[in-house]
Amino acid sequence: MSDIKQDFWKALDASPYVMVGMTGEHAHHIPMNAQLDKDADGAFWFFTATDNRLAGGGAAMVQFASKGHDLFACLAGTLRPETDRAVLDKLWNNGVAAWYSGGKDDPKLVLLRFDIGDAEIWTAEPGLKGMFKLATGMTMKEGELGQHATVSL
Repeated sequence: MSDIKQDFWKALDASPYVMVGMTGEHAHHIPMNAQLDKDADGAFWFFTATDNRLAGGGAAMVQFASKGHDLFACLAGTLRPETDRAVLDKLWNNGVAAWYSGGKDDPKLVLLRFDIGDAEIWTAEPGLKGMFKLATGMTMKEGELGQHATVSL
């Protein structure tokens, strides 16, 4: 099962674009760019504005589809404002700077930490036999298209 976890982190690193929403709110999820820290365990971050509806934090869900559409994940966890300036300094980059004219000290800037509680991950790896079955409309058996796991990240 640890392979599916490693596959998730590798896929998120390759394409860190996710949809984020607060649990229990009737509001659409927001596209965000996850900021990864290889030293972090079960967490990643988002730069956003203080007036963003996510800025207050709380229970949240993150949806992810890999660049090649061969891995999908639904993550449940908690968003909270990151108060450690060293983390902000470590994750700051030119792409983020372009959004905040006041730089790291912009009054509208907030760094949110997402601590993952649990996740469901699906992989799609049909292989040659599976691709043939899909192309010809043959019935697929469970597990032929990939894996599914509920994991703690």
